[in-house]
Amino acid sequence: MDIKDYKLLSEQLSALVHGVPHLTANLANASALLWSALENINWAGFYLMEDGILVLGPFQGKPACIEIRPGRGVCGTAVERDETQSVPNVLEFPGHIACDAASRSEVVVPLHKSGLVVGVLDVDSARVGRFSEDDRQGLELFARTLEAELEELL
Repeated sequence: MDIKDYKLLSEQLSALVHGVPHLTANLANASALLWSALENINWAGFYLMEDGILVLGPFQGKPACIEIRPGRGVCGTAVERDETQSVPNVLEFPGHIACDAASRSEVVVPLHKSGLVVGVLDVDSARVGRFSEDDRQGLELFARTLEAELEELL
C-alpha cells in the first residue's frame, strides 16, 4: 500500500472507533481493519503494557506469545527504545521471539498515552521484506490515529 491508502485506512479507523468507549472492542476492530486491508500479512494486533510487561491484546492471526518483556524481541525492543521497529528479516534480528514460526518480516509501532509507551501495534508477514517505508509510515499514522481516538481508554 502507498501512503495515500494508509491515510484512507486511518480515516476509516477513526470513523470505526470514534466515540466508542470500549478499548478491547476498538482494538479488535482496528486489528480486523488491518487484517482485511493489508495483503500478505499473517498477524496484526496489539500488545498492551501491564505491570511493566507487554501482554497480548486483540489480534487477527494464529495464537501468539502472551507476555513479552521490554527489550526482548521486536515488540520489546520497540518499547525499550520507544521507536518503530521495521524488520525486513526477523531471523536476522538479535533476540527475535518466534511466536509464529512462519513470520519473516515485522513492523512494530509503540502506542503512547501522555508521552508514555502503553502498548504496541504489531504487524507480521510470512514474506521477507514485505514492509516498505510507506508501510512503516502508514502504520505509524494508523497508530497515531488510534492514540488520538482512544486517548481516554489507553
